[in-house]
Amino acid sequence: MFEFEIEAEQGAARAGWLRLPHGAVPTPVFMPVGTQATVKTVTRDELLELNASIILANTYHLYLRPGAELIRDAGGLHAFMSWPRPVLTDSGGYQVFSLSGTRTIREEGVLFQSHIDGSRHLFTPERVIDIQRDLGADIVMAFDECPPGNVSREAATIAHERTLRWLVRCRTQFEERRAEDHGRQMLLPILQGSVYPDLRRDALRRVLELGDWPGIALGGLSVGESKPAMWSVLEALEPDLPRAWPRYLMGVGYPDDLIEAIGRGIDLFDCVAPTRNGRNGTVWVEEEGQVNVKAARFRADERPLDPACDCYACRTYSRAYVRHLILARELLALRLLSIHNLRFMIRLAERARSAIARGTFAGWSADWLARYRAGRQPA
Repeated sequence: MFEFEIEAEQGAARAGWLRLPHGAVPTPVFMPVGTQATVKTVTRDELLELNASIILANTYHLYLRPGAELIRDAGGLHAFMSWPRPVLTDSGGYQVFSLSGTRTIREEGVLFQSHIDGSRHLFTPERVIDIQRDLGADIVMAFDECPPGNVSREAATIAHERTLRWLVRCRTQFEERRAEDHGRQMLLPILQGSVYPDLRRDALRRVLELGDWPGIALGGLSVGESKPAMWSVLEALEPDLPRAWPRYLMGVGYPDDLIEAIGRGIDLFDCVAPTRNGRNGTVWVEEEGQVNVKAARFRADERPLDPACDCYACRTYSRAYVRHLILARELLALRLLSIHNLRFMIRLAERARSAIARGTFAGWSADWLARYRAGRQPA
């Protein structure tokens, strides 16, 4: 039920298919983030129309509310949220470690305080695997320690080593409970090491020593480090990453980041930026870059948000109308801008895939980045 097939390559960029129990995912692919079993303001049918082939949900948030057992008893995430296509669940590591003032890290796991009601909880590697078993996602993630960007080498090493120790525990728990889902889940390891390429390579070497995996994820990037530092990590790792494994860059999903990372061998992406930016009145436009739709210059602009886009918002409404909705604080504005930004990212990955298949990705991506960056407007 788990298969990754590469159909075309150009340099490090790859176009392929990731086949999962709930469907086949064309790669490279952008995954909309449905943190709490919903992509904010967007319905299931709208996601299907956007051609979202896989979405992400979050272990930390769903554990706290409504509870993993409730979702399990409802038939798992797919049944609970009426989503027919694949789901990936993040382990909650990033969310737990972002609560720096209300959590304690120890070898057993992380003791943290709920942001909802202040109650205390313990996440261990074993507990995180059990929760993800209950949620029933196609792809589940190992529990990791995600340090902030630009941490010291000492702090990065501590997180890197603990992540590897926790990975062994995650895999043991995953294998012990594997029969419960009839092999319908795949576990991905996460590489940590901050911006230190030697730590990243060491993590990869030791993950490989643990045996075969169905894929691999890179965590702890796009968390405050510079973009050149992120690219240098990807470039250092790419030659040693197993070609047959799909590669997931966690939490990265601005348009130029996606194109840059695809060119460095990445297959899967997720980020809250499309919906978060949309809720703040910002959209991405093919020839103009990042655009603030609230700007006065759009007051009487009858063009679509993006004339090159095929989404419902761009097919139906003008910039002037959407700007009016934003200023009037109408909820429809949040939905339309989110729909557009999500389709922009999904379509961008589709176009990159087509360019790889044609053998034109290098030139296409360079031209696209030049146009996007030349037209980028202040947010």
